Amino acid sequence: MVSPERDGTPVLITEAAPSYEEQHAARKRKYAIMMGARIPCLILAMVFYQTWWLALALIVLSVPLPWMAVLIANDRPPRKAEKASRLTKEHRAIESRPHHVIEG
Repeated sequence: MVSPERDGTPVLITEAAPSYEEQHAARKRKYAIMMGARIPCLILAMVFYQTWWLALALIVLSVPLPWMAVLIANDRPPRKAEKASRLTKEHRAIESRPHHVIEG
């Protein structure tokens, strides 16, 4: 029987963090995306070389990307502050009918 406060969400049975392989794959993906964003910035800076302020802005934007990519890729994921969905057991009385007491 499902208690009224539960909405059918699965019960959390562990508070373990994601595996090292999952964390490593996520960090590699973030690194590749950030380093991949640097290439279009440099290409666009070459395309817009006649507009010097736009080319300079794109180059300035692309300079800190490798540093930021390394910092983000080497950082562990933050701890989740989500509320755990735990199983709450319904407490029942042993007997629910009234008792007649005979005083003697």
